[in-house]
Amino acid sequence: MSPLRYTLAVIVSSTREGRFAPVVANWFTRHASTHPEIDLDVIDLDVIRPYELRPGSEEFESFAKRVEQADAYVVITPEYNHSFPAPLKHAIDLLYAQWRAKPVGFVSYGGISGGLRAVEQLRLVFAELHATTVRETVSFALTGKPFDEAGQLRDPGPATEAADALLRQLTWWAVALREARTVRPYAA
Repeated sequence: MSPLRYTLAVIVSSTREGRFAPVVANWFTRHASTHPEIDLDVIDLDVIRPYELRPGSEEFESFAKRVEQADAYVVITPEYNHSFPAPLKHAIDLLYAQWRAKPVGFVSYGGISGGLRAVEQLRLVFAELHATTVRETVSFALTGKPFDEAGQLRDPGPATEAADALLRQLTWWAVALREARTVRPYAA
């Protein structure tokens, strides 16, 4: 394995009926898969069903292991009522040490703000878990406008540039923090 290769867990946070999350997640994962240093693991909370996870269960242990094995995360989140979805908060709160000393990036969508108010709150949550959030984000305002009926971006330039900036930062942090955790365990 190349020292620059790392595992990126993409967490799809919306579980609502008729959710737009798969459109955004499919676009982002297609783009991220063009980066040869990244191994993707898509963790869809609509499939994981975090409210049903019980510590000690096989499903819980599988979720915890996937989060533990990731070197970095991208959270794909809508903005609901100026915040992020409750199932995401529950999924985050199920674990603790698995998130520590790892970078987190955000792809957000929704309304005029493009989901950035949800991202602001998520930065606070991840700071409490000793995770490092990267500055660059990808956000989509008024999600019906940037994507066509087939789920393709009408103008991929700006979003692609933002995604590449986000992935460059995540790659740097993922590799640097993995090396640091190997040399010296994180002091919580």
